[in-house]
Amino acid sequence: MHACGHDGHTAMLLGAAEALAATRNFDGTVYFIFQPAEEHAGGGRAMVEEGLFERFPMEMVFGLHNWPGLPAGSFAVLEGPVMAGDDRFEITLSGRGGHAAMPHLTTDTVLAGAFLVQAVQSLVSRSTDPQDAAVVSVTRFQAGHADNILPETALLGGTVRYFLPEVQAALKEGLARVCRGIETTFQVQAALHYAHGYPPTANAAAPTALCREVAGKVAAGGAVIAQGKPSMGAEDFAYLSRVVPGCYAWLGGGAGEGGCLLHSARYDFNDEIIAAGIRYWVRLAEAALPPGR
Repeated sequence: MHACGHDGHTAMLLGAAEALAATRNFDGTVYFIFQPAEEHAGGGRAMVEEGLFERFPMEMVFGLHNWPGLPAGSFAVLEGPVMAGDDRFEITLSGRGGHAAMPHLTTDTVLAGAFLVQAVQSLVSRSTDPQDAAVVSVTRFQAGHADNILPETALLGGTVRYFLPEVQAALKEGLARVCRGIETTFQVQAALHYAHGYPPTANAAAPTALCREVAGKVAAGGAVIAQGKPSMGAEDFAYLSRVVPGCYAWLGGGAGEGGCLLHSARYDFNDEIIAAGIRYWVRLAEAALPPGR
């Protein structure tokens, strides 16, 4: 029994379901996993915890994601790590606010936050082995509401990306260490909240080999990328493939209008790759569950 999962585009799944119903050139059961709360909330984890694989026993699990930037209709099927782990952090700086014209009477949380943003970058550039992939990005900085007031608090937040658990642990400890240094230097309080998120997504050998074989039959011009760099993006498909051997592949979407990538406000899905995605799912079911197996 195998599960075909897909992230992002329900239309492709429905098309595959209709094609499978029409052909039935396989012997076994295909489960379609409609994954709720994929972004941030970790729907995949909740499904596993609530007994997905006990209720629906599976031998392998598969995922497919459209990928702008790869040639349209091509596939990338990488063995091993394919998507990074994703943690989040939030840091609240608290100090003594006051009049902006009298900064010596305050403890400036904005200045402390500005130094914090810069100091955090050293965790990757100077504290992490250059051969170990890692990202620490501060994506939020909120402080104050008036031009003439230095605020009492500042709030910063961001994300940590990694593949190795020891890198994750070092970055978490590093954030705490930087916060302690900011407290001492700027006489503020720095409260760190660190939340563990999605684990890294890793493709197992057997499912990956199967997906490469199938992708080679349906890819435009037979273009299958087997060697490449994993993405520092994260995916809660990781919760599924930690329990059942799996493979998470990418379907090239082309350059896109203006070169827009995933999560861009200008993103526009390339409808021309839908047929390739449907053929991939159908042939994957047939290859994984051949008649008479």
